[in-house]
Amino acid sequence: MLNSLIFDSVFTSTTLTGQDFLLATLCSVVCGLVIALLYKIKNKPSRSFLVTLVVLPAAVQMVIMLVNGNLGAGVAVAGAFSLVRFRSVPGKGQEIAAIFEAMAVGLATGMGYLGIAGVFTIVISVLMLVLDISGFGGRSDGERMLKIMVPENLDFEGKFDSTFDKYLSSYRIEEVKTTNMGSLYKISYLVTVKPGVSLKEMIDELRTGNGNLEISVSRPVTVADNL
Repeated sequence: MLNSLIFDSVFTSTTLTGQDFLLATLCSVVCGLVIALLYKIKNKPSRSFLVTLVVLPAAVQMVIMLVNGNLGAGVAVAGAFSLVRFRSVPGKGQEIAAIFEAMAVGLATGMGYLGIAGVFTIVISVLMLVLDISGFGGRSDGERMLKIMVPENLDFEGKFDSTFDKYLSSYRIEEVKTTNMGSLYKISYLVTVKPGVSLKEMIDELRTGNGNLEISVSRPVTVADNL
């Protein structure tokens, strides 16, 4: 009974009825609302993007209903939809995933598989929310960008290792460049600070090794994940 309720199409004939259309459209809109609301919890999307997530399943559903198994019409529609990607600004990977989720729901409701559309919406939306809340794939809270100025005559390789071992759990050089007409080196490290460490104490100890030149500690720059 449960399998038939979820995995069987509600369209019992090849002729589309008004009741079937309204039921599928209502399911598409509800699924779109769920996708948009759960996506909004841990993200800061624009209003237009949220409206798109709500409307997109119903729009895709309408297209699938009109195609109704016609291969030639399906190919033409796919070509028309592909133009949208090239007329759009790049989006974040997570936004693209939400759009594909909404389109998949529209495909399911357009073919009458309302149970599959509902289950898929809940499972994928909740999964994306859990991954956001858990910080999956994100940077460690202790990760910092450390920049140290040293004079050109200082052999900086290994110079600060003892201090780093004391205050940091990991570190690596990201960039070395000259500045101030070549009289100084600016070294950038990506580091992970040990829990409970005082940044002031670490900086004070580093200053004794770099001639009291400039030292900065900041959050690492997040690289844009545009697709």
